Amino acid sequence: MHMQLLHNGMVIMFDRTDFGTSNVSLPGGICRYDPTDTAVKFDCSAHSVLYDVVSNTYRPLNVQTDTWCSSGAVLPNGTLVQTGGYNDGERAARMFTPCGYSETCDWIEFPQYLSQRRWYATNQILPDGRIIVVGGRRQFNYEIFPRHDSRSRSLRFEFLRETSDGSNENNLYPFLHLLPDGNLFVFANTRSIVFDYKKNRIVKEFPEIPGGDPRNYPSSGSSILLPLDETNNTNVQVEIMVCGGSPKGGFSHGFTRATSTCGRLKLSDQNPSWEMETMPLPRVMGDMLLLPTGDVIIVNGAGAGTAGWEKARDPVIQPLIYQPFDHLFSVMSTPSRPRMYHSSAVLLPDGRVLVGGSNPHVYYNFTNVEYPTDLSLEAYSPPYLSFTSDPIRPKILLTSDKVLSYKRLFNVDFSIAQFLTVDLLSVRIVAPSFTTHSFAMNQRMVILKLLSVTRGQLTNSYRVSALGPSTAEIAPPGYYMMFLVHAGIPSSAAWVQIE
Repeated sequence: MHMQLLHNGMVIMFDRTDFGTSNVSLPGGICRYDPTDTAVKFDCSAHSVLYDVVSNTYRPLNVQTDTWCSSGAVLPNGTLVQTGGYNDGERAARMFTPCGYSETCDWIEFPQYLSQRRWYATNQILPDGRIIVVGGRRQFNYEIFPRHDSRSRSLRFEFLRETSDGSNENNLYPFLHLLPDGNLFVFANTRSIVFDYKKNRIVKEFPEIPGGDPRNYPSSGSSILLPLDETNNTNVQVEIMVCGGSPKGGFSHGFTRATSTCGRLKLSDQNPSWEMETMPLPRVMGDMLLLPTGDVIIVNGAGAGTAGWEKARDPVIQPLIYQPFDHLFSVMSTPSRPRMYHSSAVLLPDGRVLVGGSNPHVYYNFTNVEYPTDLSLEAYSPPYLSFTSDPIRPKILLTSDKVLSYKRLFNVDFSIAQFLTVDLLSVRIVAPSFTTHSFAMNQRMVILKLLSVTRGQLTNSYRVSALGPSTAEIAPPGYYMMFLVHAGIPSSAAWVQIE
């Protein structure tokens, strides 16, 4: 249900705690006692794991409170802050600090830390390294983590009340994106705004997305902030993309055909308006991720229905790749397993996309149902990973700095068999996402300003010099995957920390 790539290359995963025992035992005879759990009060099984992609092994983790439909973001030091959930987890804050795979780091929990219950909320890392937590079921407010003092408090956010479709809601897990001016882009249902969270005021409201189809949970489209390009000396162009969803009333009206449209909104225009495009396949509950190339992959989801238990049909098993510059969708031929409600996806440092899960039932159900619970993982390899591209694929050898500073020069040494031209080379940093319920929170890409490329002393070796991101509003402090992309072919990533 939830996945986050950590800066040590591990992926932390967790489901919910209130469906009964899992098939993974907690180590060393550890058991969890929770008198408020609605399924099993004494539970010796794990509901969270730390997954090592390279070795395809996992280590059980002990999560105490219920993480069902929760949210998360990573602090500048690499610690995952995970907020909310259900029942005894609805006001919990949890922290996981990465360590070596053989070490014993685990969840640390603060059960009543949040000021309000946060079920289906959204998190976004801020330029000062704090985290904003927005919304949740019947929560028309937001709060900041960590709080200033021993008292936690929330601030009213009437926009969320205004965008609720009554019992159908359609404004849960609102889409949040941090903008280069430090404000937030917030999309809920069909409406979107620029929001100044410091002054608790709406700076600007945009036209509604055309068509009237809601895009947030349970109609569950997806959204991304397209790459921020700092290679030129002009103002950075800012564009949001929203794809898929379900027609208004779809949650109550059975298995209606999913929405096939995407909207692009260029916020940096003087008078922004939605530019609509049509996907080759209608999709609800799709996951949108930025690939190292700046293209967008859309995976998972269904062709009819909405999010929710037993609410969808017609799984969409073929990924789409969208090229923003050319406005072009391509249907990938490699099919995936059906992955609908409660599936997830994250970008990996080697350029693959890790996809897992799918459970459209109240409990785990593996037999005698049309879409059984699926606990498998898959790694999807986009076309740029084809061996035929190896001659023009850069390989990062060394970075001069593991810690990058704003507007400061750094160098990256790399090798490549056939270097074509400097005009085809770019340096990109990607913030790994916390992905759940069709939204990759905190995901962003910045294309850095490239200064020069020089030949190295070794055969086929080169050095690229570039500048760190310009501001914390462009790239908040924290860990990023750094890719070199040459002629549309990315390297594997090196981890860097921005301070």
